[in-house]
Amino acid sequence: MQPPARSDLWAEYRGDAAKLFPLALGVGVLGLITLGIYRFWGKARIRRHVWGKLRVGDDALEFTGTGLEMFLGFLMAVVMLAVYLAVVQLILFSVGIRFVFDPQNEMEELAQAVSILLSFVAVLPLMIFAAYRSRRYKLARTRFRGIRFGMEKAASGYVVRALGYLVLTVLTLGLLWPLMTFRLEAYMTGRTWYGGARFRQGGSWTGLYPAYLHVIWGMVLIGLAVLVGIGGSPGVATFLVVAGTIWGLIGLVVYRVRAFAYLMSHKEMEGGLGFWATPRVGAVIWTYVKGALIVALLGGIASGVIFAPVASLAVGIEEASELVQLEFAVLGVVAYLLLLTVFGALSLVFISQPILAHFVNSVMVTGAEALDSVRQRVADGGADAEGLADALDMGGAF
Repeated sequence: MQPPARSDLWAEYRGDAAKLFPLALGVGVLGLITLGIYRFWGKARIRRHVWGKLRVGDDALEFTGTGLEMFLGFLMAVVMLAVYLAVVQLILFSVGIRFVFDPQNEMEELAQAVSILLSFVAVLPLMIFAAYRSRRYKLARTRFRGIRFGMEKAASGYVVRALGYLVLTVLTLGLLWPLMTFRLEAYMTGRTWYGGARFRQGGSWTGLYPAYLHVIWGMVLIGLAVLVGIGGSPGVATFLVVAGTIWGLIGLVVYRVRAFAYLMSHKEMEGGLGFWATPRVGAVIWTYVKGALIVALLGGIASGVIFAPVASLAVGIEEASELVQLEFAVLGVVAYLLLLTVFGALSLVFISQPILAHFVNSVMVTGAEALDSVRQRVADGGADAEGLADALDMGGAF
C-alpha cells in the first residue's frame, strides 16, 4: 500500500467504554421502566453518541433522527404487519393449511410445520423491504460537514432482486452467494447520495470468491460427510460434519470481513472520492472472543448482585400467601429483565463498539478534496423511520 496522499483522510472511531456504558445502561433501564416505549428515544441517543465519535479527518458525523419519529414509524409498521399476517393466514386457511396450537398426531404436526414455514416465507419479502428502508432512514438522518446523505425510493426493486438472487443461491447450494452479495450492495450503493453526489459500486462479483473459499471448503466437507454416511461410515461422517460446520462458520466470518474490504475499496463517489479498507480477520475474531469473555465475566458478577437479594427473599416463600408469592414472581421477572438489560449494555460496549471501531479505523478516504464541491440536496422524508425493521426485530446493535 502506498503512503496516503495529502488529500487522503483516515476514518477514526473515538468512542470508549467509560462513556458508552452508562448511556447504554441508562436508556436500557428507562426502556424497562416504560415497558419498552423509551427504547426508541434511547436508540436515538445512542446513535447520536456513536455517530459523533465517528470522524473523517477533523469532521464528525451527525445523527439527526428522533425517538418520536421512530416510535410513530414502529406503530404504523405493527399495524401494517398485523394486517398483512392476518391476510396471509386467511389465504392459508382457505386452501386448507392452518396452524395447530396443540398437535395431537403426525398430520397436525405436519400442518403446524408447513404453516410456520409458509408464514416465514410470506414475511421474508417484508424483512428484505425493511432492510432497505432501515438503511435509507439512517442515511437520511446522517449529516457530514452539514451535508445530508440520502437514498432513493427503490425498496420494491430491491425486494424483487433480493428474492431472485436468493432463489439462485439456494438452487446452487450457496455457490452464488457472492453474486447476491455484490449485486444487492451495488443496487443500494448506486442509489446512495452525499448531497448532490452519487455513489457507485465498482469491482465485480467474481472478486468476492477469494473471500468465499473457506465457506466453500466447509460445504465440500459436509457434502463428503453425506457420501461417507451413505457408504456406511457414520463415525467418519460425523467427524466431517463437525469439521465442515466449524470451517464453514469461521469461513463466514472471513467472508464478511474480506467482502467488506473488497466492496468498500471499490466504492467511489462522483468527483473522484474513493475508499481503501484493510480490516483484519484475526483482529475481528479476537475482538469478539475477548469481548464475549468480558461480557460473560461482568455479566456473571451482575447476575450475582441482582439475584442475591432475590434469593435471600425466597427463604420460606412456599409458606407465604398467594399474594406474596405473586409479588415474588413479579420481582423475579423484573430482576431477569434487568439482567438482560445489563448484558445488552455490556455486549454493546465490549463487542459491538470495538468491532465497529476496527472496521471504521481500517478505512481511508481517498481524493477527499471532492467533498469541497458537494452541495446540499433536497431533504429525504426518511421512509418509515425504520419502523418495520424494529417490528421485525432487525434493528441491530446501533
